Amino acid sequence: MAQTIDRLLNLVVDKPNEVLQHLESSPNLASQQDRHGYSLLHAAASYNHPDVLRTLLTTYNVSPNLVDEDGETCLYSVETLDMAKFLVEQCNVDTTHKNDEGQTAAEKFESEGDYPEIANYLAGLMEGGAAASVLSQTGNPSAQQAAAGTTNGTNGAGAPPPLPNGVKIDLGTMAEDEMGDAPDPEFRRRIDELAARPDFQSEETQRELRELVQDALGGVRAEEREVRQRTS
Repeated sequence: MAQTIDRLLNLVVDKPNEVLQHLESSPNLASQQDRHGYSLLHAAASYNHPDVLRTLLTTYNVSPNLVDEDGETCLYSVETLDMAKFLVEQCNVDTTHKNDEGQTAAEKFESEGDYPEIANYLAGLMEGGAAASVLSQTGNPSAQQAAAGTTNGTNGAGAPPPLPNGVKIDLGTMAEDEMGDAPDPEFRRRIDELAARPDFQSEETQRELRELVQDALGGVRAEEREVRQRTS
């Protein structure tokens, strides 16, 4: 079995159609991994074969978050921005997953510096999720919808873009100690004030909302840096 999966992994490089033909007669190989945990999913992501990936996921029900011996999903294997977008936006790969070294794919790409465009794309997804998380703690539905660009089902003028695939806001399910400190009362007051404006969807109000969220995120990051400095 190991030799067979190794052969298929080699075929992925430049003969993806042959891989699909082999899978028709040996579907059990779809989720097989070599001795390092490397799978057809990882190989297809690395060599930029979306058709193979799509077939593995839809026809053979391989998990998009299958990990190798380093605890890394196929997202860590991509070498092109298009493939990274395909995995995130169409395959629901978990962008928050961390490998055995505690790194997300975004953090690993950033640390290695090999594919800056991929690192920037993934980092942008993480920042979008952080902004939504800050707003979710205010308990103001209008502000949360504005952050996702979904107030009244439409994108308002100048509104922030919708949250990327794979980023979710989970409201009302976290215990207070899991969320950390409660949002700053002044931050909550300013969010409520903006959400109550009749011109909430105007470009000016949306700009103020974005600036408010950015200020809040800046404070969170500053606190995180202080904690790392104290504990290092």
